[in-house]
Amino acid sequence: MKLKTKIYLEDESGKFMGIGVLWLLQSIMKKGSLRAAAAELGISYSKAYSMVENLENALGHKIIERKRGGKDRVGAALTPFAISFLEIYDSFQKKCKVLLEKPFERFCAEYERLEKTC
Repeated sequence: MKLKTKIYLEDESGKFMGIGVLWLLQSIMKKGSLRAAAAELGISYSKAYSMVENLENALGHKIIERKRGGKDRVGAALTPFAISFLEIYDSFQKKCKVLLEKPFERFCAEYERLEKTC
């Protein structure tokens, strides 16, 4: 048996931050492009754009800066706020998962005892 957890942040409009948005932001940092990040994750550009826009609306801060100029006139980078938010959210969700390990181990032990009695 394994434990799978999903941690989301939500407001009155619904979910705005979870593992998918985390992966998208990390990919934008790596690829330097919202379009390339979306392709890497196998989602449409419009879905990726919507995820970023939803996050920006929920937090009230700009998340990506679109790059203008250059040969291709494309690209995106995370804002300093977004980089800091990404770091604290990633740390938070990892700590939450670690905190669940001991209670899950106890659950498994209790479950094994229950199975032996039935």
